[in-house]
Amino acid sequence: MTQEVFEIVKGMDLKNIETQLALQCAPLLTGIKVSNLLIVPLSNEKMVRGLLRKTGISCYRLLNTGKKITFLLFRRKQLEAFLEDQEAREVLKEQGYERFTLGGILADFQKRYQEYKDGILPFPHEMGILLGYPIEDVTGFIHNKGKNYLYSGYWKVYGNIHEKLDLFQRYQKAKETLIQLLASGFSMESIIESYGKNELQNAAV
Repeated sequence: MTQEVFEIVKGMDLKNIETQLALQCAPLLTGIKVSNLLIVPLSNEKMVRGLLRKTGISCYRLLNTGKKITFLLFRRKQLEAFLEDQEAREVLKEQGYERFTLGGILADFQKRYQEYKDGILPFPHEMGILLGYPIEDVTGFIHNKGKNYLYSGYWKVYGNIHEKLDLFQRYQKAKETLIQLLASGFSMESIIESYGKNELQNAAV
């Protein structure tokens, strides 16, 4: 993050939902990524759902701790297409999945994630699939048990490092762009709508 944007963030209300969406979900909101996790206080659930209602971004609750809530935010068509990829499907099969509709995958993952948080199951590494990570990096992480990676950024990289470094830079640029737009007075709803119409795509590239 540039010093200029860092100073902007220091002056922002970090409890504000729009700020947290920019900080946690910029790659999704700008159309670079199919999904992102969003973790916010439980009291903000209705606000999140209301803000995203007409944006074309779906909101699925993965975990409720009683204090915080974890959402998977995603663009439905893009995530469905990613999950239909043969390699992604094979990873899910290897992890024991038997239902392959988006709803079935999300419901099964939600159960596994809850059981992981309850200390019943190990971490469900197929989360990387739901987050749209490159398949080679998801399988590399699983087979290497999180070790022997080439680089650690938004995730641990096991192949095509230069391509991933470029992608990580685009993610960072997207975050900085959204922060600057919010600070300039744009609402998150208008930002998402503009990216949906490709009006701001060049700003995040």
